[in-house]
Amino acid sequence: MAQTYDVVIIGAGAAGLMCAATAGYRGRRVLIIDHANKPGKKILMSGGGRCNFTNLNSTPANFLSDNPHFCISALKRYTPQDFLELVERHGIEHEEKAAGQLFCHQSAKDLLDMLLTECEWAGADLRLKTSVESVRSQAGGYHLKTSSGAIECEALVIATGGLSIPTMGATGFGYDIARQFGLSILPTRAGLVPFTLHAELKQQLAPMAGISCPVDVHCNGEHFREPMLVTHRGLSGPAMLQISSFWHPGDPLSINLVPGQDPLAELQALKQQQPSLSLERYLTRTLPKRFAQSFATMNNWQGPLQEYRNSDLEAAADTLSRWTIRPAGTEGYRTAEVTLGGVDTRQLSSRSMAARDVPGLYFIGEVVDVTGHLGGHNFQWAWASGVAAGNIA
Repeated sequence: MAQTYDVVIIGAGAAGLMCAATAGYRGRRVLIIDHANKPGKKILMSGGGRCNFTNLNSTPANFLSDNPHFCISALKRYTPQDFLELVERHGIEHEEKAAGQLFCHQSAKDLLDMLLTECEWAGADLRLKTSVESVRSQAGGYHLKTSSGAIECEALVIATGGLSIPTMGATGFGYDIARQFGLSILPTRAGLVPFTLHAELKQQLAPMAGISCPVDVHCNGEHFREPMLVTHRGLSGPAMLQISSFWHPGDPLSINLVPGQDPLAELQALKQQQPSLSLERYLTRTLPKRFAQSFATMNNWQGPLQEYRNSDLEAAADTLSRWTIRPAGTEGYRTAEVTLGGVDTRQLSSRSMAARDVPGLYFIGEVVDVTGHLGGHNFQWAWASGVAAGNIA
């Protein structure tokens, strides 16, 4: 005999838990199921274990989608301020790091406990270590065959996330369900992910590993002015993670290592004022010492400025403000924070996240083709899309 619920949510992550509490408070009988042994694993690991749970400056402009207007409705109806009020109601201490980026003061566990408490108060059931073997539609809803028995429901919400960080249980299950019911999937790829480098450049940058410096990186008409981190594997840090969502294989990155400065004017003036100064010493005024030394060596910038022709200074200034590299690739889903692409939002209602042509089927969170910038935006999409579906399902 199948167990019956009004709403079944597959996926006990940020979007799924938010949706469950919202639907439960409406008096709906809700069940959340997940194949993992613990809920909210990505919540616990995000933000260095302190979870960057929203961004006060989040707007639809902070999201990528093939259908960019889709996210506007949900984001307007459930704002960062709305989620912050929930956090403060539960007495969770938080702090603003970079502009608008809110983190738990103590631990991401506080935030997960809040969501689980909300689900409990709303009467939603949570069932872990439960895999879904098959889903089929039936009169008035859906029949699920799971490892813990048959379940029937009126509304089925897919909150299974994307493909990023497979070691935490990420799978393509949500895309499989979408395809089963005739929805199309836009091509997926890793987003907010570090770059890997070709062997020669990787070797040249090896002495700089572990160094971070502010840069302005450009690619495909987008740019981000944030720190870049050189690693043993390639380039990371907020600037590289941000631009990775706009990069495609083979594309060059243009990196301004001295943002806000005019290196040519500075070098020409220094050549007059301090002709014996080396270009390397000039670089140490702006860049971390080890980075400056290695970058000067890499570009064969030796000797005092008085020995540089104007054309040499122009070339050096151009390298500093437009250092152009072609990454070998990215680290892929293994370390990606998000998955770009996913369920085509043209087939969903922007108000409820429901599939337009499949009654009672909803898709929320990362499984859909809405991806935020770094800095709490993806969690805000999880909350907003979860509430949108929970208010209707």
